Amino acid sequence: MPSSVIKDFEYEPELARLTITFTTGRVYEYYMVPPYVAASFHAALSKGTFFNTRIRDRFSFREVVTAEH
Repeated sequence: MPSSVIKDFEYEPELARLTITFTTGRVYEYYMVPPYVAASFHAALSKGTFFNTRIRDRFSFREVVTAEH
């Protein structure tokens, strides 16, 4: 999954929560993400483009603050 913007992601279908780790090290949780959006994100050739057009500004979210930040 090479991406210049997104390092990793995880989808929890039972919570409809998509957790995205960006290459900057920042981690965000997106809520009420339908399974078909998560599946399409997983299959997308450009994760950054998909994120910007289909996830960003469309779902509620919060930044996960770690001890490092």
